[in-house]
Amino acid sequence: MGIFGRKRAAKPGGRHAAPEVEDRPGDVEDGAEEIEPQLSETADGPFDIADAPEDGIPRIDLGSVKVPVPDGSQVQVEMDPESGGVRAVHVVTEQGQITVSGYAAPRSGGLWKDVSTELTEQLRADGAKVSVGMGEWGLELSAIVGDVALRFVGVDGPRWMLRGVIAGPQSQASQAPAVLREIVRHTIVDRGDAPMPVRTPLTITLPDAVAQHIAEQQQG
Repeated sequence: MGIFGRKRAAKPGGRHAAPEVEDRPGDVEDGAEEIEPQLSETADGPFDIADAPEDGIPRIDLGSVKVPVPDGSQVQVEMDPESGGVRAVHVVTEQGQITVSGYAAPRSGGLWKDVSTELTEQLRADGAKVSVGMGEWGLELSAIVGDVALRFVGVDGPRWMLRGVIAGPQSQASQAPAVLREIVRHTIVDRGDAPMPVRTPLTITLPDAVAQHIAEQQQG
């Protein structure tokens, strides 16, 4: 049973089928050059706002991204103390803290390939143990930083890239990727039509009730 209370049909094999990251660990240098950029298959998510399904799944509307909130999870808002704006919104599950972010991307796609290579180099420079493999959207990164297990996925969509990460205890590392993928799969991206430089983070806006609650806490 999926985290949203309904079981997904098994994916057929074929050219779109790929083993999980755990099945093909390796260095990014070994496989990155062989992978062609591929835009998200919107029939299975994540979805562009133009193709968003009416599926009844509860999502928190953050403006540029509408992120599923599974039963039993909590939403945490991270504020930027300098600007007073929203830095990130996290969905906290038993398996770890999940953050989904959208970025402006070229029409041709392929941004995640570049970003994942840079992330790998940055993580390794910080002393993390990193492995790279293939998931349902392409490259996925797995990293161990101290006692924390990280998993990154990325999806190239029409003029946007969606990045998801889950950070949690190593004891949950085997279950965490599936939870992350399920949330990313059901996320809706609303990039807007305005021209933006590639890699510009898509603006996060909070629902009125959440923004009012935070304002009241700050005043108190």
